[in-house]
Amino acid sequence: MAVEQPLAQQGEQTRIHNIGYRNYDGPRLGRAYARRSLYSQSLRGAYGLGRSVKSKVLPMLLFVVMCVPALIMVAVAVATKAKDLPLDYTRYAIVMQAVIGLYVASQAPQSVSRDLRFKTVPLYFSRPIETADYVRAKYAALASAMFVLTAAPLLVLYVGALLAKLDFADQTKGFAQGLVSVALLSLLFAGIGLVVSAVTPRRGFGIAAVIAVLTISYGAVSTLQAIADSQSSASAVPWIGLFSPVTLIDGVQTAFLGASSSFPGGEGPTSGQGVVFLVVVLGLIAGCYGLLMRRYRKVGL
Repeated sequence: MAVEQPLAQQGEQTRIHNIGYRNYDGPRLGRAYARRSLYSQSLRGAYGLGRSVKSKVLPMLLFVVMCVPALIMVAVAVATKAKDLPLDYTRYAIVMQAVIGLYVASQAPQSVSRDLRFKTVPLYFSRPIETADYVRAKYAALASAMFVLTAAPLLVLYVGALLAKLDFADQTKGFAQGLVSVALLSLLFAGIGLVVSAVTPRRGFGIAAVIAVLTISYGAVSTLQAIADSQSSASAVPWIGLFSPVTLIDGVQTAFLGASSSFPGGEGPTSGQGVVFLVVVLGLIAGCYGLLMRRYRKVGL
């Protein structure tokens, strides 16, 4: 006959386990380390590094597309023993602006839209990192990625020119001018791309909006410049160029870097007008940074 065992008292069922939680006593690296980490991860992400193969396809493809024309120009210059490159260093980015615009349109939303969509921005700000650290890291990462994209073909042209035994002094000067031009372009395009992308958490909307801003502004300015030139109003052509990012960079490098202008009639801004172009470019870069700061202060609340 089975003997019924008495039920265990509730106190006998209670157990206290020492699982060994301890306070962290390692090094605390602070804001600077967090800022550098965010910068490096964002820069890697701009080329799909550390992400899926699908994420690498478009940025790597655009990088190749940027460099292939430079390789072809170098091959032609070497084969024909030309005395100069087919295209100036300062003109290369202007000619390839469609590729550059597509790159910033695809990568600016990738840099910021996911943080907005999944509401992870407040988590960043719960750590030592602050709003300014986040904005600077994201801005610097995208600008650096764009500088790599635009400076790499210039390096190909420069190395090819030296292999073709073109004049070293002239090529070095042109290469340096080209680097200054693409550095300004990278800062300006990165700022515009991030500001537009930070408006919406939807990556698709961000891509479309960035393409629209860059394409519509350039198309409208180019059309108005052509009309002004055909109406014998050549003096108005440079001033119309103030209203598009591409023509702004074109005007700055024409005025100060010895570049040939793509404005109708080939008449770019004078040195005096170039000062206005440069002030507008720097003002837009500072304005983009300020708008990003304001946007992320609201998001981080």
